[in-house]
This record gives sequence, structure tokens and C-alpha cells, in this order.
Amino acid sequence: MSELYIGVMSGTSMDGIDIALCGIDDTKCSLISSAEYPFDNELEAEILSVINGSTTLEQIGTIDNKLGTMFADAINAFITKESIDATSIKAIGLHGQTLWHAPDAEFGFSMQLGDANVVSAKTNIQVVADFRRMDIANGGQGAPFAPAFHQEIFKHLDKKTAVLNIGGMANITILGEELKGWDTGCGNVLMDYWSSVYINKNYDKDALFALKGEVKEELLESFLKDEYFSKLPPKSTGREYFNPTWLANHLPLFDTIKAEDIQRTLLELTAKSIADDANKIYSQLLIVCGGGAKNPLLMQRLKELCKAEVKVSDEFGVSSDYMEAMAFAWLAYKRVHREVVELSSVTGASKDSILGGIYG
Repeated sequence: MSELYIGVMSGTSMDGIDIALCGIDDTKCSLISSAEYPFDNELEAEILSVINGSTTLEQIGTIDNKLGTMFADAINAFITKESIDATSIKAIGLHGQTLWHAPDAEFGFSMQLGDANVVSAKTNIQVVADFRRMDIANGGQGAPFAPAFHQEIFKHLDKKTAVLNIGGMANITILGEELKGWDTGCGNVLMDYWSSVYINKNYDKDALFALKGEVKEELLESFLKDEYFSKLPPKSTGREYFNPTWLANHLPLFDTIKAEDIQRTLLELTAKSIADDANKIYSQLLIVCGGGAKNPLLMQRLKELCKAEVKVSDEFGVSSDYMEAMAFAWLAYKRVHREVVELSSVTGASKDSILGGIYG
């Protein structure tokens, strides 16, 4: 019999809070309803100032509580909107907001904020959170986690299949007898940043800004020389690496390259870095999900650059917008039932682990 779980995801882009209500059992994870709620703009600015600058323990603690409150308010609004009986929800799977991801440091860690205690107290539902640190404790990257869920929902496909999620960062999953996956690099994060600076919009809707520009090959070559792109998996990354400082270091001709040309070149960077990785593996089908799936120029370039057939996950009955939120509902199910998540072949951990802690 299916149990009800809510998955909550706010990605690197901080462009919204995705919430998914799922029915889950041993054989399937079905999306029942979903919604997106706005991310608080002032809180986003505060988080970016912490990531790109310095902070205090007081500020970290405050952000943790603010995020927990924001997530709880969104969940309660969703429960009201969908007329859900909160007592029927087994648990909430809460990813939290990543502020820093450094699994390769001497004392590796990954920090997601959004106090799960606050979320549980304000919703009266138990919360599963803190998914990444056990994997890191066992020597893994703690990311990406999407591949385990991709394997679960696309295991019925008979083609050689890869799954690509394009959020703030981009990650690819190689389905097969041994699950593989890694972060290919920046997804939307640099394009979104550049759009916010030059057209005062959180993202380049329909790639209209990028379409005004042209690829600057010398700049693209400089981008692609970054050591992350040639690094072998397992590997993962985040805003602590691909950020405004990273971009500024590659822009010695900052005053001579048009803003729209930089936007177009950043889109090409995302497409080319993904395609370079996708073309190193044998796959007949590349299934795309995440916000990048809505970018028509990015999708066009992926279809032109990738050897595999490129399709959006919606064509297979899985929402490209809410797949990550569904994944954390599923991960909550796995934790509640004390089931290990088979991710060590992706993250490089010494063993598969039971992931996450239960709050409330």
C-alpha cells in the first residue's frame, strides 16, 4: 500500500521552492500534486552575501531558522491549497538550502541550512533531512543524489539511457548494471547571475538575452580549460566554485565583450560541458529534467551537440519541474523504512548508507 510523502527542494539557483506530494511504495513513486512557491528575495540576497563573502555564527544560525520558517510556511500553504490531511503524510523529505559543498576538503563537509526542527514544529509532520553527510562520512562526495532516483523511475526503459538534470548545477546519470553519475559543472547558475546583473531578471526566459549575442570562442575555450571539466568522477560542485568570482577571473576582456555575447557564451559553456561528458559514454537516449529543460536554445544546442537522442522527462510521464522534489520524497521513504540508498558507485563512498536524520 502506498504511503504519502512530501518532497521539498530549493536548488542552487534559489529561484523557488518546489513541493511534491508523492504516493510511494516498494515498486513506484507517483506524483499526486505539486506546486512552486517563491523564495524570499531578501533571504536569497543574505545567503548570496554569505556564500560570496564572510559571515558570523549568529548569521548562520539566523539563516538556518529563517529558511526553516520559509520552508514550513510554503509546506503549510501547499497542504491548505491541496486540501491535504496533514496526518496522512508519513514524512517530509527536506533537502535544505546548500550554502557550501566541500567534500574534497581535508575535513570534508556539505552544509544545507533550513532547520528541520522548525519545519516539523510548524507543520506537525516528521521531517527527514541532512541527507548528504553520512555519504561524506563514508568517503563519498555526498552528491549528486538524483542518480539513485533516476534509476528507480527509469529502470523499465530498455534503451541505453542517461538522465540529465540541469538546475543551478548540472548532473548526469548513467543507468545500467552499475549506476554512475556526477556533476558536469555549471548548469543555469552563471547564466542566471549574468541575467540578474544585465537585464535585471532572475533568469533569461526563453533565452531571449542569449539569442541577441554570439559565442565568443576564445572566451569559451578559457572557460572549458578549467580543471573541473577535465577532472574524473566521482565529482560534485556548487556555488562555492562556479560563482561571480570564477566568471570574473575568465573575463580579462570584460569591457570589450558585449553583455549579450557573454550570456550566449555562458549558455554554450553549459551545453558544451554537458555534451562533452554525455558523448564519452554509450547511450542512445538522454532524458533532460530541471529548469534548463525549459530553455529552448539550451535544448537546441544539446540536441545538436549530443550523440544520443535528447528528450524531456515529461515525455516519459515524469515532471521535469518536480523530479528533484520527488526524489527527496522518495529518499524520505527510504529513510523511514531504514533502507540503504545505493549511491556508492556514484559518490565514491566506501559503502551504501542509510541517509538522513528524522526530526519530530
